[in-house]
Amino acid sequence: MVKAGFIAGFVNLLFGLGINAVLGMILPGLEQEYQNSSVFRSWQDPLMMIYVAYPFILGLVLAYLWRKLYKQLKGTDPQKAMEFAKIYFVIATIPGMFISYTSLQLSFLMILVWTFTGFIQAYLAGLVYTKYLK
Repeated sequence: MVKAGFIAGFVNLLFGLGINAVLGMILPGLEQEYQNSSVFRSWQDPLMMIYVAYPFILGLVLAYLWRKLYKQLKGTDPQKAMEFAKIYFVIATIPGMFISYTSLQLSFLMILVWTFTGFIQAYLAGLVYTKYLK
């Protein structure tokens, strides 16, 4: 379970870096929101050094959830990954994005991007788990 969690974390780290680079070029206003916001820590803050641990923590937590849900998931491996992503999305992403939008000074666009990428991250993790956790 730990190995699969770390693999999923690595996949999601690569996805996150890639999607952020692409979206930064397509939506420069979104990139500016990260840079000019009083909501986010500066990259010079020492605490930001552990920011890259997030996808690995998520990978491990989702691996645990996968183990609990696997027998209830039906269909092919991609279908199981999609069902897993939907469950995570409904339980964690929707409430998390609701509270983020209502309590933080973030644009609706940023919330939409986070919502979309949260779903994709859960799906990618599910794909990893279909290969490593049966």
